[in-house]
Amino acid sequence: MQTAEPKTAFTTYEKAIIGMLAFIQFTVILDFMVLSPLGAQLLAELNITTAQFGWVVSAYAFSAGTAGLLTAGFADRYDRKKLLLFFYSGFVIGTLLCGIAPDYHFLLVARIITGLFGGVIGSIGFAIVTDLFAWQVRGRVMGVIQTAFAASQVLGIPLGLYLANNLGWHAPFLLIVGVSVLVGIAIVIYMKPVNAHLKLKSDRNPFQHLLHTVSRPSYLRGFASTTLLATGGFMMMPFGSAFAIFNLGISQDELPLIYMVTGISAIIIGPLAGKLSDKIGKFPLFLYASLWGMLVTIVYCNLGITPLWQIMVINVLLFAGISARMVSSGTLVSAVPDPQDRGAYMGINSSVQQISGGIASLVAGLIVVQSASGKLERYDWLGYIVAATMLVTIVMMYSINQYVTRKQAAEAAQGASLAGGPALPTR
Repeated sequence: MQTAEPKTAFTTYEKAIIGMLAFIQFTVILDFMVLSPLGAQLLAELNITTAQFGWVVSAYAFSAGTAGLLTAGFADRYDRKKLLLFFYSGFVIGTLLCGIAPDYHFLLVARIITGLFGGVIGSIGFAIVTDLFAWQVRGRVMGVIQTAFAASQVLGIPLGLYLANNLGWHAPFLLIVGVSVLVGIAIVIYMKPVNAHLKLKSDRNPFQHLLHTVSRPSYLRGFASTTLLATGGFMMMPFGSAFAIFNLGISQDELPLIYMVTGISAIIIGPLAGKLSDKIGKFPLFLYASLWGMLVTIVYCNLGITPLWQIMVINVLLFAGISARMVSSGTLVSAVPDPQDRGAYMGINSSVQQISGGIASLVAGLIVVQSASGKLERYDWLGYIVAATMLVTIVMMYSINQYVTRKQAAEAAQGASLAGGPALPTR
């Protein structure tokens, strides 16, 4: 319901929804991110090359991208809760297969299955957020949900690394399965149907709906920005642990501490970034965070043997920029689609993100090479490439911000005209 004043407090149910969506994001992000710290271990135990490891990461991304495209036409035809449960169940099964994978090829297939289901979950979650929460508070909601990214480092990755170091690399995946089952049960019991979008009738069939969504110029602008936004994480993250160990001189036992310190800071920064984006504007925050991220990325990728405390500080500074970019860009992009196109748009957007990220991982695997001593060569190249994409995304997100501003002004004017009174804030 629209009100004259932006709401500043959430109901108990809304808080529960935010919490459940954050936990869902936690398990899905952890499933992807845990591969990075396991990289050094997998390279040795499975006796694979950096290029093959790049395929393990990319397999998830490509299958997730494919799933996003295949389901986009149907995404707005079902209750979002039912859609979420279906894909989350498939994600749990795929992760279980990763947890029992005996060799490289089995793991590769398991990652494909996991991606087919897991890659769609984030887009469904963001569609739910956009359906339920107004623009004026959406930055706060996104900020909390994006803390799942940080929580996966504070809780998931250190624990996953501990289990991997003591019980083998399969253990983290089995941990994710256990947590995911509990989250799934909570969704079944507590989440109400999310089906208001079904009241907006459409005579387009799924294929026409997909074609309509991918052909609108305003939507294409959002998809293009997502393509470059995905480049940074997918290029640097897969080889992050190997770079820390072989290039920066960090031991395997010290690695969990780095992720934990970085994650704790990101948990604090995420909600603050969400509030700040609602206060100063989504695009200004994205601009400042991007400029900051470019500087820190270049510095980090050119480091040699470095004391542990310095690496922690640089990682905290780097992820501060990443968190602020994720919150502000995610909130901006969520305002682009019309309500009846939201599921399809978010699905295609997720697909574009995964496919472009998969390509970035493959390219990174071809750029980076591992010497006989284990050191990664040409990692600094990745830093320069990522910084260049950040610069381009500033221009692209500025264009999206202008479009969203015009769209909201038009909706407000239309609402005032229909009501015969002053314009009210819109979603």
